[in-house]
Amino acid sequence: MPTRDDAWNLLCEYTASESLRKHMLAVEACVRSYARKAGADEETWGLAALLHDFDYERWPNHEHSPDQGHPSEGAKILREQGYSEEIIRAVITHADYCGVPRESALEHTLFACDELAGFLTACAYVRPSKSILDLEVDSVKRRMKDKLFAKGVSREDVRKGAEELGIPLEEHITFCIGALREHADALGLRGTL
Repeated sequence: MPTRDDAWNLLCEYTASESLRKHMLAVEACVRSYARKAGADEETWGLAALLHDFDYERWPNHEHSPDQGHPSEGAKILREQGYSEEIIRAVITHADYCGVPRESALEHTLFACDELAGFLTACAYVRPSKSILDLEVDSVKRRMKDKLFAKGVSREDVRKGAEELGIPLEEHITFCIGALREHADALGLRGTL
């Protein structure tokens, strides 16, 4: 199985965008925290999260083709590179349009953390402090109601993700904020605090 360093190098080979790289790191932070909480294999879960969008920049798939573009192209590369089917399946199932139902805890967790990590990052950036360290759940919930704020983030997917985890949305938001706070410096989310 490739290492995290191998995964990071692969991600960097296919992704030039600093913001997309940080998104994948943010999702990794959230998913790894859930792995620790569940007593699951943190390395496997972390690799799936880190690589879930590595092919997006090259094959964005705005048409939502189930078998071409992102994440299907990435899945082919991951197979060639020797990643486990568990990781590949999680990468594929994070995109509903692929038509592969999520089954494992990893698959549900990756889906649940993907949109939320992006939304939390956006929420932190618009704070006066530009920081995740003083971001509160109530602020996030207010922002979710504002359809023009971070309009690329599917509120429905954020809600559905918490449902798939079987936890209240507030609890999921709180947990992910905590995970991102642990990595605030690496994610560029410390702001002025």
